[in-house]
Amino acid sequence: MRSYGLRFVLVCKPDSHPATYEWLEYLERIGAVRTVVRTRWTGKRHETDTYRYAAAVPLRDAEGAMEVNWCELTTTAADGKVLYRNAFATDLALDDGNVAEVVEAGRSRWKIENENNNTLKTKGYHFEHNYGHGKQHLSSLLASLIILAFLVHTVLDWADGKFQLLRQKLPSRKRLFNDIKTLTSYLCFDSWDALMDFMLESFKKPPPPKPETG
Repeated sequence: MRSYGLRFVLVCKPDSHPATYEWLEYLERIGAVRTVVRTRWTGKRHETDTYRYAAAVPLRDAEGAMEVNWCELTTTAADGKVLYRNAFATDLALDDGNVAEVVEAGRSRWKIENENNNTLKTKGYHFEHNYGHGKQHLSSLLASLIILAFLVHTVLDWADGKFQLLRQKLPSRKRLFNDIKTLTSYLCFDSWDALMDFMLESFKKPPPPKPETG
């Protein structure tokens, strides 16, 4: 990556880089590993992010080994339970102000895996099930249509307030797709907005019954 002029933020774990962690133990003893602690509210609970970082750590136990900057994130719940832990090696300079941003960049590699690839496989798109269909181009056509649908839904997630509201009210993406499929099988809507309005109307509280008059 360096030979191509690229910067990097890559996972760096103890089992794959033992010499790096031996060096980190020494740096920690002399107070050269810095710590930044931040607490945030997720909407459901408080979580604490503890960042640690150090500069100029060798990747291998060898003369002339490449030196990197190292950072680690440990996320814990209020009861102390560890929810997430990972560490990264980077050639970016680290300080208290940017360590969280660098860690977020390192985690984005897995964010792509989780929020794109896994969504296409498990959240109602059935992407992997379309391989092998047809004898010429059908599987490629179906895969292209699925990716196009995912693109359209991503744009709706960003730009359509009614679609966003439905996504919040329904328990899963798959449930939303199934509801749309059922409704459009039996009813004709003048527009996408009309469909969204119809679905959102079902979440409104019904008016109280009128008192009976004798």
